[in-house]
Amino acid sequence: MAIFDNLGNYRNFGLLIIRVGLGAMFIFHGLPKLQGGPEMWNGIGMSMQNIGIKFLPTVWGFLAAATETFGGALLILGLAFRPACILLTFNMIIAALFHFGKGDGWMGAAHAVESAIVFAGLIFVGPGKYSVDKK
Repeated sequence: MAIFDNLGNYRNFGLLIIRVGLGAMFIFHGLPKLQGGPEMWNGIGMSMQNIGIKFLPTVWGFLAAATETFGGALLILGLAFRPACILLTFNMIIAALFHFGKGDGWMGAAHAVESAIVFAGLIFVGPGKYSVDKK
């Protein structure tokens, strides 16, 4: 359609919208987990048992919460974008496995699976020109 022909000229703006929206939502979800302290981190870190890692659940939980919170901030800024997306992809894979292991099925794991797919795609696309990492 002719009305949409020129929208490709604004792909960097589209990436900015995606980065800011996803980043804000991940800060929103991650910050309470980060502030939850060792008891919450331990509970989150127990998810690593789904891939056979049974040691230091508090550390893994803290790292997951920090990844969501600071990864969201890095997304917004477009700083260390690809490493942040790699960590967030891994985080969401573990979250999806947690939901599957709990018996939640696809409906319970959908958010984590969808987020993992988006972050995996963003690894290849990059942050766009409206970012701190722009070249």
